[in-house]
Amino acid sequence: MSKSLARVTAALKAAGIDTRPIEMPSETRTAQQAADAAGCALDQIVKSIIFAGDSGQLYLFLTAGGGMVDGAAASRLAGEPLGRADANRVREVTGFAIGGVSPLGHLTPLPLWMDENLLQFQIVWAAAGTPNHIFAIAPQDLARITGACLAPFT
Repeated sequence: MSKSLARVTAALKAAGIDTRPIEMPSETRTAQQAADAAGCALDQIVKSIIFAGDSGQLYLFLTAGGGMVDGAAASRLAGEPLGRADANRVREVTGFAIGGVSPLGHLTPLPLWMDENLLQFQIVWAAAGTPNHIFAIAPQDLARITGACLAPFT
């Protein structure tokens, strides 16, 4: 088991969430790939979008698979202008490579917000730290265990 997958599995277990990451036969790097693999609606996929602030701080936005983060709204929430995060910096800070960034199990905790649209589903699917692993979770549980603030930013 990779270190990334082990961190996600341990975080789920520590939070008392009764789910395990599932290895899919094909990549789940994109929301559409993950939805196809899970057999669910695109918006049931939790995208972990990371932005970098002018200060260098990274910020995590969890959004529904078909949604797009509005940069101006995200910047208002973060309290500083946001731009694209460098892939190497994302890996260094979170421990995950782009395409497998999980909403939990990060090496360094990040300020994070969650798209309220995810709450319309009983179950959502999120990356589990690798390009081939995802896990199912109730969106309310995901918000609770990550400490995400619910906010409109799409």
